[in-house]
Amino acid sequence: MTLSDDEAGIIRGRLHELEVEHRDLDLVIEHLTANPPPDQLLVRRLKKRKLQLKDRIRLLEDMLLPDMPA
Repeated sequence: MTLSDDEAGIIRGRLHELEVEHRDLDLVIEHLTANPPPDQLLVRRLKKRKLQLKDRIRLLEDMLLPDMPA
């Protein structure tokens, strides 16, 4: 499947948004765990969200890579 320039641009924009959110979550998690007592439930939820973002980032990155011939 070949993406048009517009489609690739949209995917790159969304990818950037997800990467920023992923990085922000990492900072929040760091802050929460460094300033005791951390809210363990909140930290677990944030880590779960961070993993979901990472999966979506990988999916979008894969969409931007050209198909490899078999």
